[in-house]
Amino acid sequence: DVVDLDEMRQRPGWLTVVVGAAGTPAVDDALRDAGGAVPSEDLSAEGYALASKAQASGGLVAIGGADPDGIYYGAQTLRQLVTDKAISAVSITDYPLMRLRGSIEGFYGSPWSHQERLDQLAFYGDIKANTYIYAPKDDPYHRDQWRDPYPDQLYTQLGELVQQAVDHHVRFTFAVSPGVSICYSDPADRDALFAKLQAMYDLGVRSFSIALDDISYEEWNCPADQETYGDPSGGAAGQAQVDLLNAVQREFLDQRDGVNPLQFVPTEYDNVDETPYKQTIREQLDERVEVMWTGTDVVPPSISVDEAAEAADVWGRPVFIWDNYPVNDFWWTTGRLLMAPYAEREAGLHTQVSGIVLNPMNQASASKVALFGGADFGWNDVAYDPYRTWNVAADYLAGGDAATTEALLAFFDLQHRAPMFSGEAWQPPAPELDRRLTEFRATWDAGDHQKALDKLRPYAELLASAPKVITDGVADPLFHDDVGPWMESLTLWGGALVSALDGLQARVDGDDEEAEQHFGEASELIEAAGEVETIPGETRTEGVIQMGDGVLDTFLAEAPELGL
Repeated sequence: DVVDLDEMRQRPGWLTVVVGAAGTPAVDDALRDAGGAVPSEDLSAEGYALASKAQASGGLVAIGGADPDGIYYGAQTLRQLVTDKAISAVSITDYPLMRLRGSIEGFYGSPWSHQERLDQLAFYGDIKANTYIYAPKDDPYHRDQWRDPYPDQLYTQLGELVQQAVDHHVRFTFAVSPGVSICYSDPADRDALFAKLQAMYDLGVRSFSIALDDISYEEWNCPADQETYGDPSGGAAGQAQVDLLNAVQREFLDQRDGVNPLQFVPTEYDNVDETPYKQTIREQLDERVEVMWTGTDVVPPSISVDEAAEAADVWGRPVFIWDNYPVNDFWWTTGRLLMAPYAEREAGLHTQVSGIVLNPMNQASASKVALFGGADFGWNDVAYDPYRTWNVAADYLAGGDAATTEALLAFFDLQHRAPMFSGEAWQPPAPELDRRLTEFRATWDAGDHQKALDKLRPYAELLASAPKVITDGVADPLFHDDVGPWMESLTLWGGALVSALDGLQARVDGDDEEAEQHFGEASELIEAAGEVETIPGETRTEGVIQMGDGVLDTFLAEAPELGL
């Protein structure tokens, strides 16, 4: 039936929501009536205008999108505006600054489960991330057995993921990594690659990536490549890869409807040095192919606008950033969840790159903290505030509960340390706890022992109680599966901190025997925490859970020695 919007909007007590394409008369009229701005015809892709206003008849909300994605994102913003059965009165015109925003499941170790992937794709819709790249290194059909078709069950699951992505306005990109064994000059291998891509196209995939990372070009995989391209070298590898990639773009993708340009992970993905390999790629690779780049290191401490501009020059096109944070599949991340905010990426990167995807942890749900920040940065890097978004991510996981949010942020702080591939930390350990302990030491050394204890104790008790608060307050069961060992460890470390403060309090009160008892309890808890390990098989590197190491353990070691 045809709905008379004017008639509906006169019904007392009704909230009228008008949703549609910007430029449609009914939508534009509703935007004006709600006090909003009508977007111009050149509103960026995925952009939208939203306005809401209280009226005598009950209220009006209007959403006008530049395209279906924009309408969807406008609805996500409206969801955020609804609090306690009330809607904020606003006028918003919004659009993303980066074209591609999201994640690449590109880590080593246990791939995400099907349920985790479904959950992630729904989450990306919530946070306005539009890209998911399927590239798990330890999926044998992605890399080691790339020629083999997916078994029926896995193929069916991939189809479900493609549909889930469509439902949440996420581009599902299928990546294949043939470099470990491909013979570039063998038509049979090219046909096998095309067959693999065709099977995904038949599922509805319209975005593809060829990953040629983490391979060597010091030897060929077949004698035919030696005959075709000569002795192994960076330049020869570049030529072989260009021939393959141009064939995929021109002979496969260009022959099919609705397909996005090819994406490509180069073998030299982590620097801006001029090399024969890069020169060949720059001069001969089809200009439409998007090149992925991790920054000036495998795990860079920062990414600047100037560095991205250098990368664009050396590759001959704006790069697509594969950001290796919060991935935890290398040695220095053993026992860690990387839950610091997404940071040290410079405002203005949108002027030099086509987008950013974060390579997350094996722990999918725990990765949401960083992914939340990456999506926010990709949408508007100019206005991005890492710690503001960090707080919002905690609130999201907590379902808006203030106590759970506080407990989560205290836990995140103890997992704040982020190491580079060299082991050097580019985000420091436990900065909030470190700040509080620094303040404690200064007050204690000044002789005001009771004030020092009274100031620190509430935070110590917060840490000790955080696991129960988080367990009770976070509704996501996948998050609890991810953080289980860390909650066990935090219970012990938090208890040790409280016991250490009890020991110091007893010392202040003049009871040395009780003090030693509490310090003994703290020591026993620390010893028990040293036996809590990661879930077997979950991550590439396994070992003892780390908890604010370098800060919490240092203080607990020195606490029994503090004199009056």
